[in-house]
Amino acid sequence: MNIRQGNVVSHTVEIGWGAGKVVEVTPLKATIQFNDGIIRKIASSHYTVLQPADPASFVPAPDTVPAAKVRATTKRLKKIKEAVV
Repeated sequence: MNIRQGNVVSHTVEIGWGAGKVVEVTPLKATIQFNDGIIRKIASSHYTVLQPADPASFVPAPDTVPAAKVRATTKRLKKIKEAVV
């Protein structure tokens, strides 16, 4: 199969990934964004497990805004030194 940027493909072994859109192609690998929201890099030696898919079957995962990290803090009490009598 000829892999080009913009093609919609599916992985014949990992069906749960859904359809994927080819984002980037280099001589050694293709970067593909799959319906499950994960971007995977497939080596050119494994292009045989990819097959063309219906372009309408690719639905990109919605962009999610990362939640702000809540940092749990504990207030430290200041030690007071007492005078020695």
